[in-house]
Amino acid sequence: MKKKLQQITVLHEDEDIIVVNKPPRLLTVPDRYAPEKPNLYHWLQKRQDDKVFIVHRLDKETSGIIVFAKNETAHRHLSIQFEKRQTDKSYLTLVDGQMYKEEGVIEKPIALHKNGKRMLVTRSGKPSVTEYKVLESFKRFTLVEAMIKTGRLHQIRIHFESIGYPLAIDAIYGKREGLYLSEVKGKRYNLGKYEEEKYLMDRVILHAWKLGITHPRTEEQVEFEAELPKDFSAVLKQLRKWGANK
Repeated sequence: MKKKLQQITVLHEDEDIIVVNKPPRLLTVPDRYAPEKPNLYHWLQKRQDDKVFIVHRLDKETSGIIVFAKNETAHRHLSIQFEKRQTDKSYLTLVDGQMYKEEGVIEKPIALHKNGKRMLVTRSGKPSVTEYKVLESFKRFTLVEAMIKTGRLHQIRIHFESIGYPLAIDAIYGKREGLYLSEVKGKRYNLGKYEEEKYLMDRVILHAWKLGITHPRTEEQVEFEAELPKDFSAVLKQLRKWGANK
């Protein structure tokens, strides 16, 4: 069954930039083979009836904060910041297991796998750094803030998998493609005789939470924050009710 897209929220807009909270399952830019598919870039162009400039991207399943430029000067300014790693990017994710270290740094080189569909940790890869901090611990899962210092494809997903804590929902690097409520409630979960259990959440559990940039016109440091989408919030609500450490 096709999932209905959640609402796109504009968090900030001025003469130079547009900051958006992207819902999950929405492409950032047009699909190469099917450009008619809904995407954030076309939505913004139509909304303001003018050209917007792509600065960075989020994967289709990843929700959260993303910034676009509204003119060539702002685009050049922001692109340099991202290229030189002068931005602060913070993500929220839920990983499998209880992490024993409250914070740490994962510094492992990443490269594209020969199958072209996933990344892998390898000595021949590009330098990649992810800092993390535990925000909340549950019986079987851990809520983590991940700060990426490099912007490699699937960086957070492969880095946490490489240290034994894959994302709780990740069909490529993790143990499951979706999370059932029964996995949270355990023996306390009761399913009706003719009922079929549906996923509580069934996409990569990753949210771009905060973004800090230097404003291209004022040169001031600004930070934006995107609230969690409904599916991620629902998972945390159930974990706090049924899966908390006691």
